[in-house]
Amino acid sequence: MAVDTAALVAGSIRFASGVSFLVDPLKANRLWGDKREVDTTARLLLRSMGYRDFLIGGLLMQAALRGKDTRGWFLASGGADAADLLGGLPVHHEMTGSQKAIGLGGAALGIGVGLWGATRRRR
Repeated sequence: MAVDTAALVAGSIRFASGVSFLVDPLKANRLWGDKREVDTTARLLLRSMGYRDFLIGGLLMQAALRGKDTRGWFLASGGADAADLLGGLPVHHEMTGSQKAIGLGGAALGIGVGLWGATRRRR
């Protein structure tokens, strides 16, 4: 059983992001480019995103460590980032430059990684 290193790295990053949003959602939100204080609804959504990333990242890591097919988890990871990107488009004009670069740029990068992982051939 060979460890899928690329999936382990990608899963670890998503898992760590999820943990950061669960432990301190406001600090994690600032890291992603939002310097403003957020209301209760936004904190709920940040925690929900944390649970999502924790789950997808953890399951991607688990599949990688067990030598299982990781393509579906890469696709789920990219899909989560696609949802973030699409959700950000209607408010794009209200975002600061750092929010656009970090938030939307990170989502675009995540979509790329997800698609790459879902379509790559493993040796």
